[in-house]
Amino acid sequence: MTREAYSDEVSSAGFWPGGGGTDFAAFYSYAYPTPNGFADGQVMPAGAYFDRKLGEYLLPYDLVRKSSEPEATLMAFLQTTYQAAADVGRWDRAALECPIGSPLRPRPLNRN
Repeated sequence: MTREAYSDEVSSAGFWPGGGGTDFAAFYSYAYPTPNGFADGQVMPAGAYFDRKLGEYLLPYDLVRKSSEPEATLMAFLQTTYQAAADVGRWDRAALECPIGSPLRPRPLNRN
């Protein structure tokens, strides 16, 4: 599975409870292989940053927890870190992206 998942470019994100490189809980986002310029992306929200030691963007959990709009804060991080990877990596975004769906309702397949 890992071999197939990393056979092409990937943008990955998740949550880390802390330890092993960070002293705090955080959301993370990385791209593999890391495109040149990825670390210099303009990501949101304020407080998100690229950790050069870990090679990924971090968004401290406390920033999300204390936000007046935690879901929007997290989505801004996820979207802008993906965009940073896709743009500098020159990924075929039209082939990769689809509209956000509704919970518990699969999106229809686009059959060409």
